[in-house]
Amino acid sequence: MNVGDRVRLMSGREEGIITRILDNNIVEVAIDNDFTIPVARREVVVIAAEESKYLKSDEQVKPVTKREAVAPVLSAQGIYLALVHQSEELLAVTVVNNTDYDVLFTSGEEREQGYRGLQNDKLAPKATRVITHYHLKEFEKWPSLLVQFIQHRNGSPTVFEPVTKRVQFRANSFYKSKKTAPVLNKEAYLFQLDQKPVAVNTDKITEQIIEGTAQHDTFKLEAPDHEVDLHIEKLVDDHAGMSNSAMLRLQLDKFQDALDRAMAANMHEIVFIHGAGNGVLRKEIQKILSRTPGIKFFEDAKKEKFGYGATLVRLK
Repeated sequence: MNVGDRVRLMSGREEGIITRILDNNIVEVAIDNDFTIPVARREVVVIAAEESKYLKSDEQVKPVTKREAVAPVLSAQGIYLALVHQSEELLAVTVVNNTDYDVLFTSGEEREQGYRGLQNDKLAPKATRVITHYHLKEFEKWPSLLVQFIQHRNGSPTVFEPVTKRVQFRANSFYKSKKTAPVLNKEAYLFQLDQKPVAVNTDKITEQIIEGTAQHDTFKLEAPDHEVDLHIEKLVDDHAGMSNSAMLRLQLDKFQDALDRAMAANMHEIVFIHGAGNGVLRKEIQKILSRTPGIKFFEDAKKEKFGYGATLVRLK
């Protein structure tokens, strides 16, 4: 039992849509898009989608008109995000494929805390998929929706570029977007995700692969110096305007690059000169070394040469 399910109250004949799950035993149900009531889970039953088909058995069957076959006109454009009312407040966020191509898509939410994946699917032509539900009264808290998709058709001579579309909801434009959603044939807040599809130049891809292979074949790994000086004045000409965190980040990047190249070049040992200072850089370096596979051991380098300002790393 989930938000968006259509249910029937066991104590009567009323039907509605689940708009919220309040706790483990109570759900909020919108009755006929009119009002909402809290109901115990045990007092409602989910209505199977197949039920409506059997209840329509008394409808008259319309005669099929025979038509002559014509060459199909394929539509490659028409992928939408439709927000359809399930109740007065609850909206079902739906991806609509109104093209004649299969659509492979992923979807997710973007908030200040980062990205969260929602749904992914393969939509057949003229198909839809609900990816989440939103409440209108929480409009100001809605995240941005990110949809990535690629179109495909078996036997098609054309391959299309992947598309990434970000939808940000703004009150001044959202309420003006109400239209009849294709395929669903319902009123919805409608946002088109695609423009005219861009065909991929397969010859250009082949050239890029060949060029990439050639560059890879001629690449030569450059081993780092046996002693790597991480003092900031050795890394940049002028660091007067840099913050302490920016300097530390630059030093650690230089350290990681040298360590990676040393391991790739099968060096036996390498010395990192970090200075004594307040010990922050030394601690960060040794923290990274302690969790890096391929390190035999590390220790303070020769004190007579470096004092306490360098770390010797022995590699496996």
